[in-house]
Amino acid sequence: MRPQPTALGSLVVRRIESSAGEPLSLVTDAAVTDPHAEIERLRAEVEALRLRAEAAEAAADHDVLTPALNRRGFVSALRSAMAFCQRHQVPAVLLYLDLDGFKTVNDTLGHAAGDAALVQVAELLRANLRESDAVGRLGGDEFGLLMLNAGVEEGRDKAQRLATALEVDGFVWAGAKASLGGSFGVRAFAAQTDPEVWLAEADAAMWVRKKGR
Repeated sequence: MRPQPTALGSLVVRRIESSAGEPLSLVTDAAVTDPHAEIERLRAEVEALRLRAEAAEAAADHDVLTPALNRRGFVSALRSAMAFCQRHQVPAVLLYLDLDGFKTVNDTLGHAAGDAALVQVAELLRANLRESDAVGRLGGDEFGLLMLNAGVEEGRDKAQRLATALEVDGFVWAGAKASLGGSFGVRAFAAQTDPEVWLAEADAAMWVRKKGR
C-alpha cells in the first residue's frame, strides 16, 4: 500500500489504497476548517479587492492636486451628460475658465503658492455648483464647469458671479495678497456628439472674451 496526499483547502487527507488500487480508508492530518468561517474570509477579501478597484478607478478620474476631476474624468462626465441631455431633452451649459493673474502668483509668491491658489479656485468652483454639476481641471490653470438643467443665460450669470468672486477674494499667501481673476467661455449644449468639440467651442468663446478685456 502507498499513501497519496490530497489537499482539500486547509485539510490534508491521505488516501490508503490496497495493492489493487482500491481505496481502503481516509486518514486526516488536521482538523477540518470551519467552512462558514472560510466563506466569510473569502467574502471579506473580495470586498476589499472591490473597494481597492473602486478607489483606483476614482483616482484615475481625479486631479492629483485639486478637488476636481482631471481632464479624463471631466470628458467622461461630459460624454455621459451629453447622452442624457440628448435622450431626455435636458439643457446643459459648459463653462471654460482660464485664470487671469495666475502667472503673477507663481512668479511673485512661488510655485507652492501657485498650487495652493489652484486648490482654492477648485474649491470655490465646487462650492458654487450643485451635486449634479461637475468641475474639472483641464490642465495648468484652466478649468471646466458642467451645469445640467441650465441654459446659456444661466451659464453667463454663473460665470459673471464666479469671476467677481475671484477678483474680490483674490489670493492670500503668507500675508501677501495677489489679484486673481478669470476669463470664462460659455457654450450651451447644442446636440454636439463629441465632448472634445464642445470643449473646443467653449475654449474658443473664452479666448474671444479674454482678448476683449
